[in-house]
This record gives sequence, C-alpha cells and structure tokens, in this order.
Amino acid sequence: MKTINPKPETVDSKWYVVDAEGQVLGRLSAKIATILRGKHHPEFSPHWDFGDHVVVINAEKVKLTGHKDQQKVYFRHTGFPGGVVFTDYQKMLKEHPERIIEHAVKGMLPKNRLGRKLGKKLKIYVGAEHPHAAQCPVPLPL
Repeated sequence: MKTINPKPETVDSKWYVVDAEGQVLGRLSAKIATILRGKHHPEFSPHWDFGDHVVVINAEKVKLTGHKDQQKVYFRHTGFPGGVVFTDYQKMLKEHPERIIEHAVKGMLPKNRLGRKLGKKLKIYVGAEHPHAAQCPVPLPL
C-alpha cells in the first residue's frame, strides 16, 4: 500500500473562538497551540500547516495558579547594549493583557518559519467582542 501524503491545500481550516475567562494560562495555551499546529487532525504532518484559526476573547480574565501572579516576570531585549527590559505580570496585565496569552502560546510553537506562520493564525482580544463574526467561529470545547 502507498502512504497517503495529504497536501495543505486539501484541508480547509476552521475558525474556533475561545473564552479565556477563568481559564488557567498554561492549560489554555497548550490547547490553543495544539489547535494552531493541527495536531488534532488525523492527517497531521509536522512540516505542513494543517492548523486552524483561533480567536481568544476576554484575554484580561485569564488566571494563574499559585503565586505566579506576583512572581512572573517577562524578559525582552531591545537589541542595544544594556537593553534588557523586565516587565512583571501585573504591569503586563494592566497595559497589554493580550500579550500574556500570545507569549505563552508562541513559546509552545516551533521556532522556525512554520511557527511564525502559525502564530499569525492566533487572534487575541480584550473583552467579549471580536471582528471575526463573518468567519463563523465555533466555540472550542475545553
């Protein structure tokens, strides 16, 4: 028998909407990364994009377990000498709550061209409204 090797053009991607209210950040991010990667499809192939689009709403209402809300620190570097910038979780939650989920999910995706392409399929919004009603997103059961 021949091995069937499906092409990404043959698989139609779906749209899912996820309500992050009351969800634990790590568990939610792992589920979203699995959907973006396409591992829930039986024809999954690690070098092709079989993933679906995910819309996350209520990003500011995600929660952390333990004392991580006081201890978690985000690191970035500006590229200049001495350009290390640390941002704590509380400040990130006030200023850019969507970046919390984005940072967690992108850390679970591949670090290559495919991972960057998959990261563009993630749409995160503060509040319960999103502009993707035309795509008819289906609620993702968690």
